[in-house]
Amino acid sequence: MPNTIAPESVICLLRGNVGWIGLIEVVIDHLPGAAKVPAIHSDGDRRDLRLDACRGLALWFIFIDHIPDNALAWLTLRNYGFSDATEVFVFVSGYTCMLAYGGALREQGWPTTVTRALRRGWEIYTAFLLLLIAYFTLIWVVGGGSRYLDETNTGFFFKNPGAAIVHAAVMQYAPVNTDMLPTFVLLHLAFPGLLWLLARRATVALAASFLLYLMVQVFSWHVPAWPSGELYFNPLAWQVLFVFGAWYAYEGVGRLRTIVLSRAVLVLAILYLAFSLVVTLSWQIKALEGFMPDAVSKLIYPIYKSHLAPLRLLHFLALAILVSRLTPPDWHGLMKPSMIAMIRCGENSLAIYCLGVLLSFMGFVILSQFSGTIAMQVVISIAGIALMIAAATLMTWTSKQDRPGPKLF
Repeated sequence: MPNTIAPESVICLLRGNVGWIGLIEVVIDHLPGAAKVPAIHSDGDRRDLRLDACRGLALWFIFIDHIPDNALAWLTLRNYGFSDATEVFVFVSGYTCMLAYGGALREQGWPTTVTRALRRGWEIYTAFLLLLIAYFTLIWVVGGGSRYLDETNTGFFFKNPGAAIVHAAVMQYAPVNTDMLPTFVLLHLAFPGLLWLLARRATVALAASFLLYLMVQVFSWHVPAWPSGELYFNPLAWQVLFVFGAWYAYEGVGRLRTIVLSRAVLVLAILYLAFSLVVTLSWQIKALEGFMPDAVSKLIYPIYKSHLAPLRLLHFLALAILVSRLTPPDWHGLMKPSMIAMIRCGENSLAIYCLGVLLSFMGFVILSQFSGTIAMQVVISIAGIALMIAAATLMTWTSKQDRPGPKLF
């Protein structure tokens, strides 16, 4: 499989992430004193389709990456840099939370805004529990309760279901590929407090978030998991991207404009991205292993995803800077059929993520039990994405008959 990625795929993903510098206009109107609230204006319930396109493509990438030994993973971003679609999701989630809840705060007031934010956290929590039920049932039906336990981290449930259910209910136990949801629940539940602080002292909120992130890197602070270890996506670390996204939507656009437009910063970003590309390719291509000096290896490793290692965070920011210089803010490429399919998945990101977890497991079972050829990997990947698009299209159509509104994930 060639070590290349379609430039169109990368640009589509990056263009979709409006949280990455300069891809969306945010109007900020500062009010004096303690009464100041985020003045982020939106046209009713209109969505920014670039956000949904970004999340939709990221969901496709996550589905492909979740299938072990899938050759199509070379088409995703995972093998070309330190960060991946997870950073996109967390940053965009903070960004859209500020747009949705901060923008509605003036008209709806604190009680309604807090209720909406907490309700979304509850929806993600409920989706997590329902996904676990479906996941356990599927593994039992396919594997009889004795197969695929190690690959899915469900052995604890089938050995001790009572304790597993209790710890899953308090978000201390999550099978493989479901562990992103507990972190999102905690981030959304904490958002009302973050909104209150951002409305009064935005810089203090960002500084406190970064300080907590540094403490995690130095002292390995984490949220414990069951039966041992920690939550894979440590919310104490990943909160920094969530908070940064919210801060950026509130006042960061104007404050960072000079930095983003700096030629020196652009050159540094490109150099760092090139360095990241060489390092990540060396993990897959043995011929590149010798190009990494031991001194550099000792300095950069380990690059923990769980704690959002600084190299991953820097890689995301470098991509943001590069994309802001390469993509125009008035991009009009969203009405193509492929873009519409991404948007549909992005509109229903929570449900499609859960569906993708189940589909990726079934893809793994088919590849391991029947045929693991590249042709079969392609068929399974395309079929899975097609099912995700069909489900998302149906959900979007039915939601129009119900209540419209932003679905944040």
